[in-house]
Amino acid sequence: MSEHLTTFAAVDLGASSGRVMVGRVGRDTLELTEAHRFPNRPVHLPEGLRWDILSLYAGILDGLRAAGATTDGHLASIGVDSWAVDYGLLDADGALLGNPVHYRDSRTDGAAEKVWSSVPADRLYAATGIQYAPFNTLYQLTAAHGTPQLAAAKRLLLIPDLLTYWLTGEVGTELTNASTTQLIDPRTGGWAHSLADGLGIDLGLFGPLRRPGDPSGILLPSVLEATELTGPVPVTTVASHDTASAVAAVPAARGERFAYICTGTWSLAGLELDAPVLTEDSRAANFTNELGIDGTVRYLRNIMGLWLLQECVRDWGDPDVTELLHRAAAVPGLRSVVDASDPAFLAPGGMERRIAAACRATGQPVPATPAETTRCILDSLALAHRAAIEDAQRLAGRTVDTVHMVGGGARNALLCQLTADACGLPVVAGPAEASALGNVLVQARAQGLMGDRSDMRALVSRTQPLVRYEPRGGRAERADWDAAAARIAA
Repeated sequence: MSEHLTTFAAVDLGASSGRVMVGRVGRDTLELTEAHRFPNRPVHLPEGLRWDILSLYAGILDGLRAAGATTDGHLASIGVDSWAVDYGLLDADGALLGNPVHYRDSRTDGAAEKVWSSVPADRLYAATGIQYAPFNTLYQLTAAHGTPQLAAAKRLLLIPDLLTYWLTGEVGTELTNASTTQLIDPRTGGWAHSLADGLGIDLGLFGPLRRPGDPSGILLPSVLEATELTGPVPVTTVASHDTASAVAAVPAARGERFAYICTGTWSLAGLELDAPVLTEDSRAANFTNELGIDGTVRYLRNIMGLWLLQECVRDWGDPDVTELLHRAAAVPGLRSVVDASDPAFLAPGGMERRIAAACRATGQPVPATPAETTRCILDSLALAHRAAIEDAQRLAGRTVDTVHMVGGGARNALLCQLTADACGLPVVAGPAEASALGNVLVQARAQGLMGDRSDMRALVSRTQPLVRYEPRGGRAERADWDAAAARIAA
């Protein structure tokens, strides 16, 4: 007798593309296929960098139609995840007030200093546990203070909540994503009201808090018509911050002592904890306490990630990446390294030039070819991964035996091996589609198809391809990594 499978759709939006994935779940089955992929191209307008949210929504509708075409129009549920911190504003009639501002827009320049003049950085961290990043929602709202759009707004919805609102007509604020706003108390999982009041931020703009697994509504009749799906189709609240969904799909065994690295445009490296770490040392190390499923804390550091390579590849005219990585593997390692978390690498454009300038400023050889630049980037990311994992263990009082790398970067064998070498720990790479899988798994659990998050992770481990990388080299090679780390620290 064949196993009964339940079908879900995961809307998974990244910084450069979006996709709708079809997930089929059974007791020993977890299948994921891509129904539709569409570009996510931010637009430079006279007023700044904006997300083309209407194009993204159209892509979602096209993707749901394609997903339904593979299932005779039947879906058990839909979930939406995306990047964090950005939002859309709605007026009293529920209409969107302009395209959402991109987190890389320059409007937040100086906003953090304005906040700190009222609430010092140490008090801010003690209240929210969120690392400093210039684009945090708190700073975006500070920068938007007094603008006509914010003055006219009656509702503020984070990106996945905005898209869910258009699908269902229901408003809410999903907690894992809300925790990145720097307006949530990670100890209680509720809003930090006194902080927001002191900064003049109206928390009433946000919808009611929802947790992964909560219902988000059902598809509107107009959406059913546009997608040709057979109603009713429920929308389930998932861990709508894509990193929270990815961590939910880390294939760790029950009781395993592990660190994780969610790799893609960003690298998010850290630990899964039961409680936040709000010490001054943690703040100084720029660690963040974001919330995950089941009341967990994603204790991690943001690292610039494969954004550095993506930008270089774009400037090089999109060469064959497989061949580029092959040539980079033949370049001697650790000749030149940069601080992958340096804000100098945040903005788009001219990445190769900025990497060369950083090497020149520190007296290191300047990469002369795309292969040398690529090796510099990957060595630097491996060092950043090592630093984050070592710091997380020290600050949280935990030790780990394994590093799990999930997300698109898990396909990059050279980066995975270099991370194992740098950390001196085995790296288990996969699944590459962790965000979409975590999205589907939360939906499946909401329908009673599995138990706790260990059951979810066990299903990932049984069904998804994983590759294990053992650290190479001995004492001399370890000393080379130590020396390279010291060059960055200096």
